[in-house]
Amino acid sequence: MNLPFFTSFIILVLITQLAIRRSDSKAQKSEEEFWERERRANSTRKKSLENLNYIYIPMDRLPFGVTEGNDEILSCEKSIKNLSDKKIVNFTGMSNTDLKLEYGTANITSLSNYDQNYTVLVTTLQKWAKELYNAGFYKEATTILEFSVSTRSDVTASYRLLCDMYRTKLGLSKDEMQKKIDALVPIAESLNSLSKSQILESLNQTS
Repeated sequence: MNLPFFTSFIILVLITQLAIRRSDSKAQKSEEEFWERERRANSTRKKSLENLNYIYIPMDRLPFGVTEGNDEILSCEKSIKNLSDKKIVNFTGMSNTDLKLEYGTANITSLSNYDQNYTVLVTTLQKWAKELYNAGFYKEATTILEFSVSTRSDVTASYRLLCDMYRTKLGLSKDEMQKKIDALVPIAESLNSLSKSQILESLNQTS
């Protein structure tokens, strides 16, 4: 028998077993911590929602009715109008457990609705802006995306499209273009989202 080989094999098996045990231990600890947070969340008392960072849609500034006969644009406009009288809050990066710990379990249905309204808002704004962009309405598309980004949207396509218009569609000078792109960086850096690094990378490539 090749003793050095056998010894190496045994060591490898032991190391693998140790790694598996550590992994299982970490997984068990994470699961225990999750259920402990969930237990505390479910016992958190209801708190006032008056001071949430509600998002209000600037209906007077958004470019409604600039085109005719485009069903996609009309659908987007209708969706935004329907959202205008609803409560909207950006909870991106927060789980239901986080929300219950912060605001009380009795509020979770309302909070989930506010967050769902936000998701519909930013996805609709992106679609609306893209349709206007395709139709050659660059200033109008820019207005829409600047509002979307101001709400701390994490839709990567919105940042990319906005930068494209700053660079090539609005007749901006190099300094003006750079200033506008630079203004997006602090917003992107503040995001609590998995797409944060991708957005920052696209802004750095553009600038």
